Parts: sequence; structure tokens; C-alpha cells
Amino acid sequence: MARRTLAREIDVEGIALHAGTPVRMNLSPAEPDTGIVFRRSDLDGRAIPARYDKVAETRLGTVIDDGAGTSAGVIEHLMAAIAGLEIDDLDVTVDGPEPPILDGDALCYLRLLRQAGIAEVAAPRNVIHIEQTVEVRDGEASATFTPANKREFKFEIEFASAAIGRQQFTWMFSQEGFERDIAPARTFGFVHELEALNNTGLGRGATIENTLAVQGDKVVNAPLMRFPDEFVRHKILDAIGDLALAGAPILGRFVGLRSGHALNNQLLRALFSDPANYTVISG
Repeated sequence: MARRTLAREIDVEGIALHAGTPVRMNLSPAEPDTGIVFRRSDLDGRAIPARYDKVAETRLGTVIDDGAGTSAGVIEHLMAAIAGLEIDDLDVTVDGPEPPILDGDALCYLRLLRQAGIAEVAAPRNVIHIEQTVEVRDGEASATFTPANKREFKFEIEFASAAIGRQQFTWMFSQEGFERDIAPARTFGFVHELEALNNTGLGRGATIENTLAVQGDKVVNAPLMRFPDEFVRHKILDAIGDLALAGAPILGRFVGLRSGHALNNQLLRALFSDPANYTVISG
């Protein structure tokens, strides 16, 4: 299995989900074994490796930090697209605090990456094989890895709003399946929470074009929905992006029960806390 990067660099501009400000992003090829690295061009090009142990915030998105105050937030949608195309090495340069939210899904990033083209390099690609069950819990929520010879994702959510209710989805990873079944699923939020978020400087880039807006028991912009169970599919999208911070594809079964970014990150930390939990296979 050869490592993959981009064939050429590509640029895109858009609005940051939380900051609500314009941001420019450059995606460019990277040398083998460098992994995914975010750079802040507005902060002297400071670099932050996209790794689970660099995650500093998970409340409203996954935020990585270099430990000295330089961060990149809401990276999970882009990371999901990168993982969906099985890209191993990539430089991501942004001139603001977050990548642009674009359509609020991973499909927009996937199409951008495809436009740049994929290049394979003669370097081995690692895979992380789950050897024993690893689980983290927070009340009724949990996230679990179990051994399997396939990359499988199962997720279940339940919300009081009838617009979402209880949804469950099981999905087996493939590049084609990711583009068809998972990448188009948009992020979602609750209208009654938006004002409070805005007052704290968050969610200012959320619109009814990039976010499924739930108000009471209805989806305000329901005509934009791409799946009847789009909410649980988006949770799988988020999990794929969060778990991509492992630094290599994870061969095993992931099960999320009402989990989110925090538990996804805690699961990776629990996984790597004990070498008996996994084996790194070099292909």
C-alpha cells in the first residue's frame, strides 16, 4: 500500500463557521511520512500536526493546538474528507482560526481534493489494527473499538426533537461508499442555541445554506436535506474525521452511542495508552 498525497496544490476561500470571518485555505502536497499538518499563515506559518494528542478543545468542534497558543479549529469535516480519500500526507495552510465551512459537509472538501488530484509515493502506509476492546463512557454516551478485519462504523443518536428522534446507521468503509453515503451529510444545530453561541463569538458563520437548522420538531431548511437520517450519518462523518487524528487508518469496528468529539478523542487516547490494544502494520 503506497502512501498518498496531492498531485498539486489548490486554494479555496470561504467563511469560518465560528469566527464568521473570511478565510483562505491552501492544500498542498507533503513529503512522505509527514502526515497531515495544519499551518497558520496569519501567525508566521506556525505548524500544528493533526494528531489526537494535539486536541485541546472538543465542545463545538475538534480544535488542535501546538501547545503555545496556536490553534486550528473545526477540522473534523476536512479531516473526514482526507481520510475518505485515504490521503496520508498533506499540508493545510489557513489564514484564520478555522478552515472555511463551505457547505457544512465533507463532500465539498472531497471534490476539492479530487480536483487537485491524488499522487501515490513509494513509501509504506501503516494501518492500526485493533487487538482488543477499548471503550470510553460519559453517562449514557459511549465510544468503543472492537477487533474486526474490516473498517466498520456503527452509530446511534437520540434527540428529544421529533425532527431527529432516534437514528441508527451501520456503514462499512470504502472510498466510493464514503462519497455516496457519508460525505454529503451536513452539520446540524438548534436554532434556540444560536443566539447564545453568537453572544460568545461562536457560530457566526452558520447559515441555512451550510447547517441543518432544527427548531422545535422541524428542520427549518428541510429541502436541503440529502438523507432522511442525515443527522446520524453526519455523526459518522465527524467520527471519521476525529479518528483520522490517529495518524493512520484504524482497522476495526467503531461503535458510537450518543458520543461526540470529546469521546472520540478520549477513545483514541485510551487506545494508545496501552500497546496491547493495537498493532501497527506496515504495508
